[in-house]
Amino acid sequence: KGKEVFEQCGVCHSATTDQKKMGPGLKGLYKKPKLANGSPVTDASILAMVNKGKGSMPAFADVLSNEEKTDLLAYLKTL
Repeated sequence: KGKEVFEQCGVCHSATTDQKKMGPGLKGLYKKPKLANGSPVTDASILAMVNKGKGSMPAFADVLSNEEKTDLLAYLKTL
């Protein structure tokens, strides 16, 4: 389910590489010490980014349900 949710993210983020597309590549995201904004890589910091957006990344707080966000986090952990 999380992979399906990620299709919306895949427009700007790659799941198969850590190279920048429009946004940073997310391969190995949970193995990195920090997010691009310097925050530690935690479920809470990733959810904050997804919910609020930053820079050219739109906020998804009202776009994705809580279940979709949970599925997305689970998928990101597999990258």
